Amino acid sequence: MENLIAPKGLKIGIFRCLKSGISPEFPDQGTCQGGVVSPLLANVALNGIEEIHPSVRYADDMVFFLKPEESEEKLLDKINQFLSARGLKISEKKTKLTASTDGFNFLGWHFKVQQNGKFKCFPSEENFKSFRKKVKHIVNNSNYGAKEKAKRLAPIVRGWRNYHKFCDMSGPRFSLWFLNYRTFQVFNKETKQDRQSASELVKRAFPNVPYSENRHVKVQGNKSPYDGDLVYWSERNSKLYDGRTSKLLKKQNHKCGHCGHKLTPEERVHLHHLDGNHNNWKDANLTVIHESCHDYIHMSNERSKEHIPFPIR
Repeated sequence: MENLIAPKGLKIGIFRCLKSGISPEFPDQGTCQGGVVSPLLANVALNGIEEIHPSVRYADDMVFFLKPEESEEKLLDKINQFLSARGLKISEKKTKLTASTDGFNFLGWHFKVQQNGKFKCFPSEENFKSFRKKVKHIVNNSNYGAKEKAKRLAPIVRGWRNYHKFCDMSGPRFSLWFLNYRTFQVFNKETKQDRQSASELVKRAFPNVPYSENRHVKVQGNKSPYDGDLVYWSERNSKLYDGRTSKLLKKQNHKCGHCGHKLTPEERVHLHHLDGNHNNWKDANLTVIHESCHDYIHMSNERSKEHIPFPIR
């Protein structure tokens, strides 16, 4: 089979990854499940399986979509044939058939088609419980003060909300109201009944991230961040931004307003005020530039200020 053919050096590299262990004391224990190289090896082994049937795959997690008239037995047989050629087999424990109206979990999300035909997704029960456990562990930890707890909570909460920003987050559970209230009670005791201070720390600990249900930007099935198609990836990257930034990116043809190079997903973009006045938010005074270009501009401005002599009066 064509997709099994690989250069000798690549084969040797994969073989060594499989054989090497994570502990010097046990060098032959092999790649552990969940190791950093595990997703790479899954992608190598399963490359091409998505062509068997309409599906979605992330490393070794897969969902196949069947129509009512299609046979799951025939699909399973095709999958088994594909896997057996690679020395693999389906995990019967983890494989199940479910109706889209009953819903299913995938990568921390719960997907469901409602009776009215509308598609819904929200954080899965398991994902939310894991997140809540992390938050409670920090809030109830007596080794930290309220300020340190707020500092540690912020990136966890922001990361969780960003991951689920295209889900339906309207429910009271996902608004984190109860976690906010519990955290305020703890912070209020630790800040010596200073309600204003506790309230400010809770806001800092639970940064708000707006959500847009089902507004995610799909990646074309044959595209990869490593395919060298800067035009496609820079234009797609612009769709990930909202409002003024997205508008300016289109106006600039997805190019940096400072260096002129394409804006790719590898680097964040910033809005730069051309006249240096951060209160002037008119479109004519704004340009979208690379984060590194933004740093360079301000660094250059600071250096030039250092060399300007004091005026003689």
